[in-house]
Amino acid sequence: MIALAAAHSLAAHSLAAMALAAQAPELPRLPAIQREAQITYLDRAGATIGVRGGRFAPPVEVPKLPAYVPAACVSIEDRRFYEHTGFDPRGIARAIVDGLAAGHPTQGASTITQQTARLLFLNQDRTLERKATELVYAIELEQAYSKPQILGMYLSRAYFGAGAYGLEAAAQRYFNKPAAKLTIKEAAMLAGILKSPTNYNPVDQPEHCAERATLVLDAMVETGAITRAQRDKAVGQDPKVWKTAAIGPSQYFVDWVDGQVRQMVPKLTRDLTVETTLDQGMETAAGIAARSVVEAHRAQATDQAAIVAIDGVGRVRTLVGGTDYASAPYNRAVLAHRQAGSAWKPFVYLTALEQGRVPDTPVTDEPVTIAGWTPRNYEDGFLGPITLETALAKSINTVAARLADEVGRPTVAATAHRVGIVSAINTDPAMALGTTLVTPLEMTAAYAAFGNGGNRVQPYGIERIRAGGTVIYQKRSPAPAPAIANPPLSELNQMLRTVMASGTGARAAVKGYDLAGKTGTTSDYKDAWFCGFTGGFASCAWMGRDDARPMGRITGGTAPAEMWKAFMTTALKRTPAQPIPPGPPPPLGVTPVVVAAQATSQPPAPPPVN
Repeated sequence: MIALAAAHSLAAHSLAAMALAAQAPELPRLPAIQREAQITYLDRAGATIGVRGGRFAPPVEVPKLPAYVPAACVSIEDRRFYEHTGFDPRGIARAIVDGLAAGHPTQGASTITQQTARLLFLNQDRTLERKATELVYAIELEQAYSKPQILGMYLSRAYFGAGAYGLEAAAQRYFNKPAAKLTIKEAAMLAGILKSPTNYNPVDQPEHCAERATLVLDAMVETGAITRAQRDKAVGQDPKVWKTAAIGPSQYFVDWVDGQVRQMVPKLTRDLTVETTLDQGMETAAGIAARSVVEAHRAQATDQAAIVAIDGVGRVRTLVGGTDYASAPYNRAVLAHRQAGSAWKPFVYLTALEQGRVPDTPVTDEPVTIAGWTPRNYEDGFLGPITLETALAKSINTVAARLADEVGRPTVAATAHRVGIVSAINTDPAMALGTTLVTPLEMTAAYAAFGNGGNRVQPYGIERIRAGGTVIYQKRSPAPAPAIANPPLSELNQMLRTVMASGTGARAAVKGYDLAGKTGTTSDYKDAWFCGFTGGFASCAWMGRDDARPMGRITGGTAPAEMWKAFMTTALKRTPAQPIPPGPPPPLGVTPVVVAAQATSQPPAPPPVN
């Protein structure tokens, strides 16, 4: 009975198709092909890093692909594609025979043209009415478009699993390359997925995918698309399949700039191409560093990280907002406001330097109480008489707290705003130790001013927006915005170099480069930072938990410093290596004022902020 029903169903489809073919000249017009406009984002080298907007890309340009790429699809999906006129009576008959022999339907007998009609105009309902309409549209498609055009529409809309709609998206997702660079084996693997994106996905079902790819290669030999020798060589190949999308970390950046593009172009009526500042090589390195270091310190209860890098004029080169975009797309680099800890102290020391102190100014590490609040150091005990430079290098809390009180906490807040902090800043005594809530993006922008000669930067990610061949937006080169003068700038940078040479940031040092930076750890180990810079390039690494619970004694000088170094080891090779610039010359007649230490005696008290 099952076999009879299958035969009747397929026979009905065949008769309907033949009747429609006879009536083809009088068929009603095709519905309009609908496709939402898309925005394609490119990195600084022109490689695609993301697409936003409609699900489907423009039709694939089949003639521009290696011949074996579309042939793989045709060979396994519809080998008579170039011969039939939209439906395949021979294929329908074969399906009837196979169904009778198997006792159930074994083939749907749908041609690529029919599948294209279904993808363009219909749903997946399995009814005779829907099937008949599909056949009508298939015939009309054949009358209106060439075979390469129909195949191009199909390859732009077919689902390849893992969220990849269309051949180009699939090639990027699984092999991190454009479709035009697919090998024969990779083309066969993608063609094999079409039968069942779940069962033949190369990430989740590698063995099934390989078996199916071999069937595709055999079919390609049978259709003459490749030779037997090419088939045998391809079978022995084992292409690299990306378990997660290679451009996954970049999606945090794409989300950030996409929001800006939507404001600039509120009504998206045509495809746009956005050229960005992102360096994909750096972004990949940052993503790997964030995942690997968090995983290595998982036992210490950390679960998230963020890395941002900005060049000397404000171009965002890297923006990773988490360890895995697919499972946690919340952008911590831009949206998460966290306490900066001692990474905030350079703003305190810069203010003091601007008021006349110098790195050798004597200070005393001893108990201090300010407005009823008594800070304590990370390490027990006190160092006694030291210099400002030593106090910053060892991240001494008592000195920073007293220093902020002396120079004025509102003045420190003004300094931080002047160099790049945009969040609201509290001015209670603990502010000196980094209790203000800030994002990794704004902290990196502020540190960029230390490394570019003292100019405030406005972080940006969009260089140009094009609609077809027309440029509708072009970023103007930002004019220098002096924010820090000398000698304070050079003196601060000298002190921050010492932090990395012999202080709390020693683990972040990369040999052979002029680097400076600062660690940061908040009370109860809820946040840990390392922020640093070289000439014309700054970056910050943050670690913590989304639920803001404490980590297990992770300080800025440990895991974040390791993460920063892992990232910068790659980043420094991708940016012109240059020493930290000295900044503008000091005004004539300015003489630094040495301020004597003021001693107070107060008992120690709780929580550490490093």
